[in-house]
Amino acid sequence: MKKFGKRLIESAKEARSIARGEADPRSFRIHIPAEIDVKAMRQKLNLSQDEFAARFGFTAARIRDWEQGRSKPDGAVRAYLKVIEQVPGAVRKALAAA
Repeated sequence: MKKFGKRLIESAKEARSIARGEADPRSFRIHIPAEIDVKAMRQKLNLSQDEFAARFGFTAARIRDWEQGRSKPDGAVRAYLKVIEQVPGAVRKALAAA
């Protein structure tokens, strides 16, 4: 299993401990990157702006705005984009099941 997979499993165990009241949620921290290179991420996945937008629930206009610097994703969207970057297959699977 890759390093990210192991971290994901460990995070799930920590979340379960918090949900069960066995751990204090204030003791856990996450890091949301300040900047996300959406264009590089999209190109790595070999997707057009339209394909990336459709696959992950964005509008093509929003993708263009981010890539051209007219706007930036907010914190929650940056976190979602980071998950897409790390495990795009899992995101596609989760969205397909929704």
